[in-house]
Amino acid sequence: MAKTKTAYFCRSCGAESPKWMGQCPSCREWNTLIEEKVVKSKNERLNDKPDWRDVGDGAASRASGDGIGPMGKGPKPVALSEVVAGEVDRLIAPDRELNRVLGGGIVPGSIVLFGGQPGIGKSTLLLQLALRLGKKVLYCSGEESEEQIKMRADRLGGDMTNCYLITETNTHKLLKHAAAIKPDLFIVDSIQTLASPHVDSMAGTVSQVRECSHELQRFSKESGIPVFLIGHITKEGSIAGPKLLEHIVDAVLQFEGDRNYTYRILRTLKNRFGSTDELGIYQMEATGLREVSNPSELLLSERDEDLSGSAVCATLEGMRPMLIEVQALVSTAVYGSPQRTSTGYDPKRLNMLLAVLEKRAGLPLGNQDVFLNIAGGLKVDDPAIDLAIIASLLSSAMDVTISPEVAFAGEVGLSGEIRAVTRIEQRIQEADRLGFRSIYVSKYNVKGLDPDRHSIKIVTISTVRELYDDLFA
Repeated sequence: MAKTKTAYFCRSCGAESPKWMGQCPSCREWNTLIEEKVVKSKNERLNDKPDWRDVGDGAASRASGDGIGPMGKGPKPVALSEVVAGEVDRLIAPDRELNRVLGGGIVPGSIVLFGGQPGIGKSTLLLQLALRLGKKVLYCSGEESEEQIKMRADRLGGDMTNCYLITETNTHKLLKHAAAIKPDLFIVDSIQTLASPHVDSMAGTVSQVRECSHELQRFSKESGIPVFLIGHITKEGSIAGPKLLEHIVDAVLQFEGDRNYTYRILRTLKNRFGSTDELGIYQMEATGLREVSNPSELLLSERDEDLSGSAVCATLEGMRPMLIEVQALVSTAVYGSPQRTSTGYDPKRLNMLLAVLEKRAGLPLGNQDVFLNIAGGLKVDDPAIDLAIIASLLSSAMDVTISPEVAFAGEVGLSGEIRAVTRIEQRIQEADRLGFRSIYVSKYNVKGLDPDRHSIKIVTISTVRELYDDLFA
């Protein structure tokens, strides 16, 4: 019988230590070591083989004869010039936004991690994918019962004949069923609920998450079955468990959004098979998550052209251009100290822009309350939104309406200059496609730009003062 021992694991990197220390010796983070009981030694865990390999003839045939499996001769060094690179045969999902984020589809043998706030829609998105994929899918749930998942599936709709459901948390039993069914896609909800019999600790601990993710990775690479993992996140917004989990998987997708709004953003944090600048946009409805192919029209559909303090920015979310509405309210401070409040935008950046307006445009804002909001519940960190914020603040302070057919794209510096922004061509094309008549950009952005290619008027400015004179003088 194996002797029980106690070890300390780092919540940040997963490193193991025989005793508690204030600072992790591996990642140098403070107060991250937690105590866990371990039954087997490291060597015993490495020598044990998961018994899912004994099920079915596919794994056995791969393990013998071609030298790839654990029973073969193993891979040999080969010159990089002799490696033949070919196109990856991806599994195309019916969800175009998910295909965009993954780089064109699901790669066989890949392991993808989904993270997000509780109740944001992670389970709904993957169950919706399982029901509409048209392939054999194994859906494992360690959090909900079969009846709960069936109720959600009835609401979402789709083909339930090819979706197999199992409520199991033991990884060895789970992998046995996966090897027997041989699905085209394997979904685990969630990785923090699984437990390996090789580790004597509670599910969700650092050692359990590390061991379970290693077993799932081994299964995915050797069987060629793509695995989707749902991961809980901490109150700081990072995925729970060791940082090692994010290093193991091939892609990390973050599902973002405010539960008070219907919009959801699927953002790529890591992708070995595509770009990390892509994102997908969804709208939560009673029947599930609906793809939003044109977010600009939805975000601008509730604008009123008779109100001041509103401006439209041509921004980029990842590689996708979109137009969003910036709303500002400037009013006389009722209390002694004026308020500075922003929703969806960095408050420190807002204070900087207010200082630029007061210094470079001569607008007295020291005794004014300022409220800023990005419509639709979006959170934007694109520097190109600066010019639209300046315009909305000027519009609200002077109570002058900006034409709803005008867009802005530019970064504002401390000296009041309008700086160039990246991919200005895409921003102009998006504003032109939606029928805007003019767009304000930095004069340093027009080098190499052909204005005759667009029907929209391109207005170039170099300072905040020029914007003030052109719009409100």
